[in-house]
Amino acid sequence: MLRSLDAFCTHLSETAVSQAIQTTDWVIPAVQTVHIIAVATVMVSILMVDLRLMGFAAHRQSIAAVAKRYLPPVWYALPVLLVTGATLIVAEPSRALQNPVFFLKMSLLLLAAGVTLLCQLPLSKDAGYWDESESRRRRVRLIGFLSLPLWIGILFAGRWIAYVQN
Repeated sequence: MLRSLDAFCTHLSETAVSQAIQTTDWVIPAVQTVHIIAVATVMVSILMVDLRLMGFAAHRQSIAAVAKRYLPPVWYALPVLLVTGATLIVAEPSRALQNPVFFLKMSLLLLAAGVTLLCQLPLSKDAGYWDESESRRRRVRLIGFLSLPLWIGILFAGRWIAYVQN
């Protein structure tokens, strides 16, 4: 399987698209800049939501109001992250695809998105869902305490990829 992955990475790095990205000086810095701005958008939005879920901020606003304000930027930024991340992978396939930390990052991303949806989906049917009972308030607080470390872990793993050699 490793040989197949290595062959795929070699093939991908030799494609015209990969070669164009690799040889155009401004592409990687531009793509990384957009990627970082999208990461910042997600992190600030998630921080605002999670602080409310945990009960540390925005006490006067309902969870639904905070989610309605801050979660759309998360879902808009994730496709941007997908496109910019894919571009960076095409430019240097083996750097990501043969790096175990990349797979840690992607796993954490799936978990974090799932936890975020756990908070958001009930609100789409009932804006007061998380405020209706003490047991729900405890559950949503737990969601906040789970979510924030996952998103921070994604951020950490994203930076760590650069320092793990294949």
